[in-house]
Amino acid sequence: MSETVIKVENLGKKYRLGQDHSNLLSERLGNALRNVTRCLSGNNLSTLPPHVLQERDFWALKDVSFEVKRGEVVGIIGRNGAGKSTLLKILSRITAPTVGKVEMFGRVASLLEVGTGFHPELTGRENIFLNGAILGMSKVEIQRRFDEIVAFAEVEKFLDTPVKRYSSGMYVRLAFAVAAHLEPEILVVDEVLAVGDMQFQKKCLGKMESVARFGRTVLFVSHNMASIKKLCSKVMYLKEGRLVAEGATNNIVGEYLGEYFSSISGTVLPDTMHRVHSPLQIRRIEFINSLGQEVAAFEYGEEILLRLILEITETVRNVRVGIGLVAEGLRITTVHTPAIKAIMPSKAFPVICRISQDVLLPNYYTVQLGAHDAETGRGLDWVPDAAIFQVLDVATRSMNEIDEKETGFFRLDPHWEWGEEIDSGKDAVR
Repeated sequence: MSETVIKVENLGKKYRLGQDHSNLLSERLGNALRNVTRCLSGNNLSTLPPHVLQERDFWALKDVSFEVKRGEVVGIIGRNGAGKSTLLKILSRITAPTVGKVEMFGRVASLLEVGTGFHPELTGRENIFLNGAILGMSKVEIQRRFDEIVAFAEVEKFLDTPVKRYSSGMYVRLAFAVAAHLEPEILVVDEVLAVGDMQFQKKCLGKMESVARFGRTVLFVSHNMASIKKLCSKVMYLKEGRLVAEGATNNIVGEYLGEYFSSISGTVLPDTMHRVHSPLQIRRIEFINSLGQEVAAFEYGEEILLRLILEITETVRNVRVGIGLVAEGLRITTVHTPAIKAIMPSKAFPVICRISQDVLLPNYYTVQLGAHDAETGRGLDWVPDAAIFQVLDVATRSMNEIDEKETGFFRLDPHWEWGEEIDSGKDAVR
């Protein structure tokens, strides 16, 4: 029997809405200031009656129990707000559970949201040694893996630069390289790989496969079902804070997608999904079909309309909003609006993108959303895995057409010429 390395029993995590849950000093100071404001405005939580406070309780996780064996690669899936990131934070000892028990046997390395794990004032080199020391490694052990880490992350030129000056992509490359190469027994990876480019994402998936082959355990949260199916031998499906299904990858992914596409409601993007805190945040995404209905799946050949709802807390200028599409683990395209000169404060500023009919071939597509200042390039918002939609494979071709199925992600409509039809002065194409 395989050795159990993670054992979770009746795990629960309760938050009180409106209460301070932060661990960083800067966040606590900000929250303290907000509490003073609440007192002055008469909206002090401590003065609310008990039944109102109880209604503010929110269980991010409830009654979660499972075991993970040594060498397993386990995918954790679920819709936004299902409790996936909360579970990983508990397993990584970033936050404590409210109830329940967690037993972990071995050294744990975590790669969670961008901005955690490194000290911003230290250089890349210093952070490598710091993280190794936190994992209990000696200086000699870290030095032995140092060159391999740097080569994998591709940050040689910036190794002695403080990481606060790194781009999000550089940061994630180094963070993943450190987490994966410092020989943890358990590697915990959240959905941060979406920040990296396509080539680096493939490197990361390959490295996680390699880690598992050496008998180490990987927990991987992703909205990318192609990556989950490629990498994971087992999947856990979280829904509204509960573990509702666990088992073979294809079975659980099929159950999840079946439930996902039975829903036609728009996807709300909560605070926890945003990688950047700014006066502009994309709060909702909706998919609208050719009949004006809100859906999660489109028939092949119909126009696809994506409607974004932005929340603006102060005037922003020269804004470009971007939409990226990911399929089968690859980012296949990114499109941007022209620069919007000025957007005044608004709770619901709409942005609409129309994708012409017959462009996307049948597949599952993950949507990435972002916004930036067109003049400075400063990021205003970034939601790496906002939602999934499907293009359905319906019978639209007549029987006398070619029966060879189109492959890839896009349908091109080329004009062909051959033989005597070509009037270019060159030999005919044969």
